[in-house]
Amino acid sequence: MAEIPVPVPVPDADNQGFWDGCRRGELRLQRCLGCGAWRHHPRPICPRCQSFACEWALASGRGVVHTFTIVHRPTLPAFEDRLPYNVIVVRLEEGPFMVSNLVGGSAEDLRIGAAVEVVFEPLDDAISLPKFRPRRAR
Repeated sequence: MAEIPVPVPVPDADNQGFWDGCRRGELRLQRCLGCGAWRHHPRPICPRCQSFACEWALASGRGVVHTFTIVHRPTLPAFEDRLPYNVIVVRLEEGPFMVSNLVGGSAEDLRIGAAVEVVFEPLDDAISLPKFRPRRAR
């Protein structure tokens, strides 16, 4: 059976700043220049004040696991060889939520409220995916 390619994000005018940051190992999120609200997913207008003015601000990359699931049946055939895998929702320190995966941890690390930090998984020259690993006390 032919290998099915994994879907890859496609940067566009609304999210280019996010993907440029990820490629450099930086988590950059939109921050409204009208009201200061952080937002993710990228979009052209602030949902709080309807301003079109925003910047790509450097986020801390830290957050906590808000919720998670273990996927046992793939949503797409391309993910079949990764089963089972986790999907987490992280509440970032800046407020927005981000869907990703927990990497570099044990099953005990996968729990609601666990402190995590972003790491980047390069896919090609243009795209690096933000993933999260357990944040250890320093």
